[in-house]
Amino acid sequence: MDREKFDVKGKKILVVGLGRSGIAASQVLCNEGANVWVQDQKSKEEIDSQLLAFFEGFNVEVLLGEIPDEEEDFDLIVLSPGVDPQTSWISKIRNRGCEVIGELELAYRLTNARFVAITGTNGKTTTTTLVGEIFKEAGLPTHVVGNIGVAVIAEAINAGSEDWMVTEASSFQLETTFNFRPQVATLLNLTPDHMDRHKTMEAYGNAKGKIFANQGEGDYSIVNAEDRACVSLAKQSKGRLILFSRKRSRGVDCFVEDDIVKIRDLSGEKRDVIPVKDINLVGSHNLENVLAAVATCFFAGIKIKDIEKAIREFRGVPHRLEPVANIDGVFYYNDSKGTNTDATITAIRALKNDIILIAGGDAKGQEFESLAAEFKDRVKALVLLGRDRELIAMAARKQGFENIYEEKTMQRCVERAAAMAHRGDKVLLSPACASWDMYENFQQRGDDFKSWVLAMEK
Repeated sequence: MDREKFDVKGKKILVVGLGRSGIAASQVLCNEGANVWVQDQKSKEEIDSQLLAFFEGFNVEVLLGEIPDEEEDFDLIVLSPGVDPQTSWISKIRNRGCEVIGELELAYRLTNARFVAITGTNGKTTTTTLVGEIFKEAGLPTHVVGNIGVAVIAEAINAGSEDWMVTEASSFQLETTFNFRPQVATLLNLTPDHMDRHKTMEAYGNAKGKIFANQGEGDYSIVNAEDRACVSLAKQSKGRLILFSRKRSRGVDCFVEDDIVKIRDLSGEKRDVIPVKDINLVGSHNLENVLAAVATCFFAGIKIKDIEKAIREFRGVPHRLEPVANIDGVFYYNDSKGTNTDATITAIRALKNDIILIAGGDAKGQEFESLAAEFKDRVKALVLLGRDRELIAMAARKQGFENIYEEKTMQRCVERAAAMAHRGDKVLLSPACASWDMYENFQQRGDDFKSWVLAMEK
């Protein structure tokens, strides 16, 4: 049965943050007849002139570098993911009775489309992309949206009840949801990340766990059986719990047996999906991503033949352990999406040894002892850049690792790594940090790395 859509016409709504999702939310709200205000810390010169012209055409109140009067009477505030909902002026307006939600929640309220939502610390983008490819292979009307790079609301507003929103959901997006109910919700893993925002693992986990909060009968909760925190969070779901594991087959629903990915249907019968050898992704972590995608799609009703075909053709996504070049027998890999220690540890383990690691950036409040512990017998040299590079260097030296170089630009990092690499070595960009100290996003950082690597081929 279709949900009743949220009617925003005539409502006074403040959109906070003019990033990708904030821009999309404000434009949709204008087109839907809301009385829109927007706020951002940027200056007028930093805002696209065409966007400002759009706002002017809709009589949008634009607040740049200033905040609204705390007595202003808004019907709703919509936050972009990068905006902390605990910001003091936002909290004061909320305490006066104004509802504060995020763009994902707004999109959900404005559409009758069906949702698959995928979250976790690592592997979200690869899994979401693969799930999207499987849905498309099955011929379903599919929109791949969310943290992956396309604002949910931009696609959801025109989607019908037969459409599927395959959504990569971050903790920032989920913490500002209240009604959001995906038919299939998938939680991949949970390791420390964004501690500068969430402060504690409990708060971070609780934000991720909101993906299950409104599920009910007929919904599915897909969870990594080997991650106790994930299983614990899923217990709040009233949907059917589906477990996946690459380490065991007993007591789980999607697993590897005899080197074949298999799944149990609702009657308990085991079904073959695809031989492991036919999966074109590097590393055991990607096998987990495939298992999660298989379970997600199977319980969304997709046939195994479509799941198998899409997996067989899937080659991964940019910036996730992406092969860049083989130059004079040295292999270069772009893992710019490795924005936390666990992601970089996963990349190091996938490549196994003879690694020259390029890392560093915005640490986001992380510690690096666990990362440094992985260097022995795997990492030959460490090339560091970015604001918090010294934190990684200190952790490495505590482990007795001394082959460390610090550079100021990506060009110098690539040149340094290439100069010391020998045939068979692997130069890996996996920063274990966010990119915001030097780049607009991890994609720009990865592209910078690739450009300097490929320049050496010319």
